[in-house]
Amino acid sequence: MNQDEQVAAFLRDHPAFLAQRPELYRALTPPARVHGEVLADHMAAMLQAERDYAGAMAERADDVLAAGRAAAGLALRVQEAVLALIRSDNPAECVSGEFPPLLAVDAASLCIEGYLPGARTLPPGHASRLVGHRAVVFRAGGEDAVLLHGEAARLARHEALLRIPGEGPPALVALVTRDPATLDPTQGPGPLAFLARAVAAALGR
Repeated sequence: MNQDEQVAAFLRDHPAFLAQRPELYRALTPPARVHGEVLADHMAAMLQAERDYAGAMAERADDVLAAGRAAAGLALRVQEAVLALIRSDNPAECVSGEFPPLLAVDAASLCIEGYLPGARTLPPGHASRLVGHRAVVFRAGGEDAVLLHGEAARLARHEALLRIPGEGPPALVALVTRDPATLDPTQGPGPLAFLARAVAAALGR
C-alpha cells in the first residue's frame, strides 16, 4: 500500500479526524474552487458530495418503489385472470379471449402438443424446446411467433412463455405485448408461474 492509500485508509477508519482538527482544512488543496476561504471550499465540496449521495439514494429508492408497484400490479392482474378461469367452461378460450385485457397484454394463447379445442397445436417436442423445465421464460419474440400467436404475431415484441405443469401433453401459455413494462422480467416470474398452475388446474392436469 503506497502513502496515498495509507492516508486514505486512515481517514476512512477515522472519519471524525478532520472534524476534530478543522485547522487542517487550511493546509489542504481544495478539490474545487468556490467563493471564500479554503475551509469553505472543503465544506462546500463535502456538502456537494453528500447532496450527490443523497440524490443517488433517493433515485435508487424511487426505482425500488416503482419495481414494487409494478410487481404488485402484475399480481393483481393475475388474480383477476385466475377468477376468470374459475368462471370459464373452456380454459383455452378464456386464455385467448379474457387474458389479454385482464393481464394488459396484446394477445394470449394456450399452446399444446396435441389437440384441444380453442388451443394452438404445437409440433412434438416444441414446448420443451421453448421452455424446458423452467416455469416462465421471458424473451424478445422469436421465429415461431406465428405458431404461438397466429395473426397477433406482428405484435410479438416482448413475450412470456408459461409452462403448464402436470400430467398430459406438454403445454404452455404464450403472452405477447408491445409494451416491455407489462412483461418486465424484473417483476419476477412468481405471479405468472402461479397463473400457469391455475391453468393446469382448470385443464384438470
